[in-house]
Order: sequence, then C-alpha cells, then structure tokens
Amino acid sequence: MNDVITIRRGGPADLPAVLDILDSAVVWLNGRGITAQWGTTPFTSRPKTVEHVGRVMGEGDPWIAEVDGVPAGALTLTPHPGADVPPADEPERYVRYLATHARFHGLGVGAALLAHAADETRRAGVSLLRVDCFAGTEGRLVAYYEHQGFTRTTPFTVGDWPGQVLEMRV
Repeated sequence: MNDVITIRRGGPADLPAVLDILDSAVVWLNGRGITAQWGTTPFTSRPKTVEHVGRVMGEGDPWIAEVDGVPAGALTLTPHPGADVPPADEPERYVRYLATHARFHGLGVGAALLAHAADETRRAGVSLLRVDCFAGTEGRLVAYYEHQGFTRTTPFTVGDWPGQVLEMRV
C-alpha cells in the first residue's frame, strides 16, 4: 500500500461505506476510552441514525477519501449545520459526519478531507466553512480542528454532550 489519498464525490450508493467508516470510528474511539463522543453502539445498529446519515448525505455533497481504492474516510459538506447549531448569518458550508476508518488513522485522511472541503467551499464562492465537534476529552478534537486552521466560535451542549462550533475563512 502506497497510502495515496484520493478524494471523490460520493452519492447514495456510498451510504454503506460511510456507515462502515463511522462504525469503525466508534470502535477506535471506544478503544481509547472515548465513549461520550459517538457512544458505544455502532451506527449501523441504530436505524434512526442510519436514516439521519443518509438524509445528511442527500442534503449536501458527500466526499469519500480513498487509499488505494479503499474507502478510508468521509464527510458531507452541507449548506447549513445540523439542528443543534444555528445557521450563520451569511452563506456557509458545514462539515458533517467527518470520520476516518480506524485502519487508516495517522495517514492524514481527515486533514485531506478538510482541505478538500475548504477548496469546495471556495469554489462555490462561499467564504465561511464551519464544523462542530465533541468538546469533551480535554478538548482534543477541538485542538485537532484548530490545528487544521479552524477557530473556535460558539460552545453548545445537547443534554450532557459538550460541543464546540469552529469556523474557517476560505
């Protein structure tokens, strides 16, 4: 394996691959003691979650990162955030369901997808790219997004789940 990352536009037929990536991410997180981010139950065993992932993919542009032709990561770029975050007061693109398959951690898959999201946002003539993430576990995921060029904006909570909105001007 030469670890070349390619990114292609996804579609409805990619839902099983995206769910496999998300399930793998849950196992990877849980193996590191991180159970509050996406829980301990695979995405594929939660019918409402499967439906939601498919709906989000349909509302935006899914992107699949592949390493040697194998789905290694995914995100969907939508024109709006999810229900728990208010939309911006200007046009935006929003990163949803960014995940890397556990087999491909450490290769820069997430960074490549985020760079692609910034390029796509710019190509669309939009200057604001936003994302939200889990803010627990000492803010490690927030720090990851900051390392990718995002800036913290608004913290939020959903029940006992701490979240953080971040933005990037492109």
